[in-house]
Amino acid sequence: MRILGMLAKLCAILAGLLLTLITLITCYNLIMRNFIGESMVGAFELTAVSTGAAIALFMPLAQARQGHIIVDFFTTGLSDALNAKLDRFGALMLSLVFVFLAWRVSIGGINAYNAGSQTMLMGFPEWIVYAAMVPPFIVTALIGLTQTVFGFESLQKELTP
Repeated sequence: MRILGMLAKLCAILAGLLLTLITLITCYNLIMRNFIGESMVGAFELTAVSTGAAIALFMPLAQARQGHIIVDFFTTGLSDALNAKLDRFGALMLSLVFVFLAWRVSIGGINAYNAGSQTMLMGFPEWIVYAAMVPPFIVTALIGLTQTVFGFESLQKELTP
């Protein structure tokens, strides 16, 4: 449990660093464009690839803290025990979806690597973005599986300061 909690926090820290980088690039680009009349080549590309990786990196912490949207309109009248079972089933389904996503993103990354696919302006290798998304997807799947087996309280202790 402790390792999954630490991995979720580490992924979120990396995502925060990426978002900070995106902000700095955007500010730098705006300053250059407004004061010098030139803009940074490929700023949009760096923003796009960093955003994709950041979103993936936030997923483990979102799952560990039960931060995903839960629609409980139909289950509000059910008992707490049945709701807990449904929540665990939902965590299992999410885990399976993230295993599938990790698999497909891995294949996409391998294909991008083999094709030598790059961004248009900067020539940034696209496989790096795919590779950055796979580990957090696997961690999210493991967190969902852990919540399915041991319940949601198991990780809450690790994430509370």
